Amino acid sequence: MIYYRDDEHAIEIANDTEYGLAAYVFSSNPGRARRLASQIEAGRVSINGGYDPITPFGGFKHSGIGREYGAYGIEEFLEARTIMI
Repeated sequence: MIYYRDDEHAIEIANDTEYGLAAYVFSSNPGRARRLASQIEAGRVSINGGYDPITPFGGFKHSGIGREYGAYGIEEFLEARTIMI
């Protein structure tokens, strides 16, 4: 746990890293938790321990690019093609 002054300071602390694989937000206020989660630079942000193993998984920054699972994961194996007439 890291203490913070206010929500903006908490976001600053969370994003002050060269990595961004996963993050966690815990709050009794669902709106506040969603607002904070949307500002965190991580590939997966869990609110109050929520977890779904089939949602896309992957990192931001130095934690890598690309995604696994879900529609984003399958796109890694597809090649886009445009045919125009």
